[in-house]
Amino acid sequence: MKKYLYILSFFAFTISLKSQEKTMQLSLEEAISFALENSYNTKASKNDIASANEKVWETTTIGLPQIDAKVDYQNFLRQPISVADINGDGIDEEFVFGTKQNVNATVTLRQILFDGSYLVGLQSAKTFLKISEQAQEKTELLTREAVINAYGNVLVAESSIAVLQRNIKILQKNYDDAKKIYENGLNEEEDVEQLEITLGSLKNQLNSVKRLKGIAYQMLNLSLGNPINTPLILTDSLDSLAIQNMNLNLISEEFNVNNHIDFKIAENNREGNRLMVKLEQSKALPTLSTFINYGSQAFSSSFTFLNGNQRWFDSSLLGVSLSVPIFSSFGRKARTAQAKIALETADLRLEETKQRLSLQAEKAKNEYQLSIENYQTSKKNVGLSERIEKKQRIKFFEGISSSFDLLQAQNQLYSQQQNYIQAMLDVISNKATLENALNLPIK
Repeated sequence: MKKYLYILSFFAFTISLKSQEKTMQLSLEEAISFALENSYNTKASKNDIASANEKVWETTTIGLPQIDAKVDYQNFLRQPISVADINGDGIDEEFVFGTKQNVNATVTLRQILFDGSYLVGLQSAKTFLKISEQAQEKTELLTREAVINAYGNVLVAESSIAVLQRNIKILQKNYDDAKKIYENGLNEEEDVEQLEITLGSLKNQLNSVKRLKGIAYQMLNLSLGNPINTPLILTDSLDSLAIQNMNLNLISEEFNVNNHIDFKIAENNREGNRLMVKLEQSKALPTLSTFINYGSQAFSSSFTFLNGNQRWFDSSLLGVSLSVPIFSSFGRKARTAQAKIALETADLRLEETKQRLSLQAEKAKNEYQLSIENYQTSKKNVGLSERIEKKQRIKFFEGISSSFDLLQAQNQLYSQQQNYIQAMLDVISNKATLENALNLPIK
């Protein structure tokens, strides 16, 4: 029996160690760094760049020498018969020409000498690669913002739970004391019932926030690229992050739209449309290519092609092909016109992007400054509400204040506490939004 207990203890200890190894302890900066390497979006953007590099090489190879080999084997199950009057006597004779079996093996080398579409295609492939690289930069900025928000939401849930638990502890004592006073006939039943209602509401809020905390942890794991149930320990607090993220210098930061990643992406989209115009125009140019071919043929009435004495007949061919487009019933003209219209639209979108990004930066600065002001006001209001609630509580138990006055003070306190928690989160998240709006690089 002891042997089995030892075995069970060993397995329990091993499982405990493994679970401890899987738990991640992360500061906010560590979470951002981890997500930039392991998030789903980051990995997908890296795959897009790898695919774009392969696309560039695929396009390049079109203009490089192409070698094809081909082997044809034919076996006439029934050979065709030809009829001819070879003797001039008016009687047709039946003849079978050729052998029943033959093999034809050829190797062909092809090379493009000039093709305008190919040259434009090379430029387009490089532009596509550049867009993919810029998309990765954009993904990294969005990943940073997503992790900051997810990390902050977890801390909000944790802080809300701590505040609610503290409020419930105080209110539970108030309720117990009020109930004893009522049992001694020194206050009204309504006072006790009012406290009971408030206590029940706080307990419901606590249960709800605890459930939301689990979802918040799962959302953070998702943004990190972890399985959603990975155990996490966050080493930063909401208070410390709010203070660390107060930087009024950001509000005076100069905005350069030309350096913004969204503007660069819009510029590359315009470049893609410009190349489409060139592509349609290049289709009116002639194309020139060449090829050289070498082949060998063998004929036999039976399959003797692998024998050493089989006769093979060699042949070789050099050719040049020139294709000149002459008339397409104005189809090329229509396609070129469509490409030019798309380019004009891209110019409009580029200007729109420029204006939108400038407005977005100003809006982000305003919201960030407002969140700092709200934080400072909320912090002050929490202190005031705590003092008011404490005074009303003392007055209530001294019998010089009603339960209604205490209820108002309590609700005001609870509201200001939540405002303060939200204000701290707003400072953190609005700073992340402003950093993205200004396109500040990831450190």
